[in-house]
Amino acid sequence: MPIPEPDVSVAPGNVDKGAKIFKTKCAQCHNAEQGGKNGQGPNLWSIIGRESGQVAGFAYSAANKNSGIIWSDKHLEVYLQDPKKYMPGTKMVFAGLKKSEDRADLIAFLNSKK
Repeated sequence: MPIPEPDVSVAPGNVDKGAKIFKTKCAQCHNAEQGGKNGQGPNLWSIIGRESGQVAGFAYSAANKNSGIIWSDKHLEVYLQDPKKYMPGTKMVFAGLKKSEDRADLIAFLNSKK
């Protein structure tokens, strides 16, 4: 069953702070560069507006492939709080970002990668 877009607001974030968060919290599994390789997680270049589970060459969970999500700031705001709660069955082994400012900054960074 598709996961509907959440009715949440997303604060504006700081791209530079988001880049630092990406480097410390995400880069061990993900790449966010155009044409970058998949790692333990898929490449996140141009994730905003992309359908979940569609990066070529990455073995997604059924939960991710069947989520129906078109990644948006709102989906990421809730997903990044607790990925396993938002998308039960995901293979992502990340506890989440508890601070709303960190999520806003990371989302701003991901928005810059397109």
